[in-house]
Amino acid sequence: MLIKSAEFVVSNSDVAKCPKSSLPEYAFIGRSNVGKSSLINMLTGRRSLAKTSGKPGKTQLINHFLINKNWHLVDLPGYGYARVSKSSKKTFQKFITQYFSYREQLVSAFVLVDIRHKPQPIDLEFMNWLGENSIPFSIIFTKADKLKPKVIERHVDDYKKVMLEFWEEMPNYFVTSSSKSIGKDDVLAYIETLNDSLK
Repeated sequence: MLIKSAEFVVSNSDVAKCPKSSLPEYAFIGRSNVGKSSLINMLTGRRSLAKTSGKPGKTQLINHFLINKNWHLVDLPGYGYARVSKSSKKTFQKFITQYFSYREQLVSAFVLVDIRHKPQPIDLEFMNWLGENSIPFSIIFTKADKLKPKVIERHVDDYKKVMLEFWEEMPNYFVTSSSKSIGKDDVLAYIETLNDSLK
């Protein structure tokens, strides 16, 4: 898939105010320091489409971007270690849940996971919650440029072992690096395949 256009549409904390269009949506979510904004900018080829920051937890709203005039990329707040007040965190965790529960346009979620670390309980719990609520998702392993190929393979295998304790099979996954554009074509081709299947 070639990204010809990527436009910011709206930010909000109210699922009812998300775009009314019937265009397919793909939601990106992960722990607050996983490199989500960098990945979105890499996928769309727009250096500053999503706001990047050295401080975890920059995204605190549901952000819709219109891609190629025919699908929405949705940037959701990170879960986990954001340095925000407990009341703020509780508020945006609530609308993350509401988004996944009520947004019928959602085709698939992409759960971002830092490939450098061992499987984290918070990521596993969130993916189990998606599974329990029948929400399709793929895993995107980020920051692959930080590790050697054999280490990446070992870390993915660690995830497979843990996931297969709860799942019948390993969910679909991609290995990416925003700085090296690794995995870009694979993720976009997957989205294109899903879009085509909806026609």
